[in-house]
Amino acid sequence: MSHIETVSSFVQGAPPGELADVVADIKALTASEPNIVDELAPAFERYNEEQFITLKLPGSSQPVLISPHNSLGGGRYYDVESSSSFEVDHVAQKASAVQSYVLEGSQADLVKSTLKSLGGYVKEHFPNAALGAYPVESDSKVAVVVVANKYSPNNFWNGRWRSVYTFDPSSGNLEGTIMVDVHYYEDGNVRLLTNKAVSASIPSGTGAGIVKEIASIEKKYQEDLNRSFVSLSEGAFKGLRRQLPVTRQKIEWDRVTGYRLGQDIGGGSSKR
Repeated sequence: MSHIETVSSFVQGAPPGELADVVADIKALTASEPNIVDELAPAFERYNEEQFITLKLPGSSQPVLISPHNSLGGGRYYDVESSSSFEVDHVAQKASAVQSYVLEGSQADLVKSTLKSLGGYVKEHFPNAALGAYPVESDSKVAVVVVANKYSPNNFWNGRWRSVYTFDPSSGNLEGTIMVDVHYYEDGNVRLLTNKAVSASIPSGTGAGIVKEIASIEKKYQEDLNRSFVSLSEGAFKGLRRQLPVTRQKIEWDRVTGYRLGQDIGGGSSKR
């Protein structure tokens, strides 16, 4: 693995909301190579697209996301809801050079109806979220993307929900993946990474039908996650803790101030 590939892997592994911290560490570790960040542009582009990074267009407060599905090539992306395309600086994560962009094609109506239904669902269930729907595979299918970020660095944790689906109108099949990434780093370093493949059939083939099925799938997955957390807390994590101290006796906390090391705890008498 080359030097650039090694450093690029740091970018690819950056937890949600912590890319700037990773870049600062890279600069500190490679102080003798002041231009190395510029050489990492392909890694930043790949990270931003895979993580569905959200940006705000100049003069707008509404977030837009970037992904492989809405890439126009040459560093430009488009957003269906705002009917615009824009250029992205992947290193700085900034959007600029906004232009008008009108979606056309055989899936345009399905994309727009899906976005309309998806907006209500996302607004109800996800804070700080962005969404998108795009024609893919030569305008034969529709991709649906949802990303929700929640950052709490003051409490030492950050998290990101990503879900992406592809709907095939000719067969009515919906296939997708749900990904959850949570990093907790107070006095330690714990990270949850999940990747769940899902599928369903949508005979109606409508935007409302697509979103209804997505809502059902994601509700079930969230419930499964909650059950897993309870199971970990009551099972594996609890098993890591010693149930009794090494004396095999419970500590009488109301007497703890009166314990004398080597006598009460050890069970013997003190020798002076």
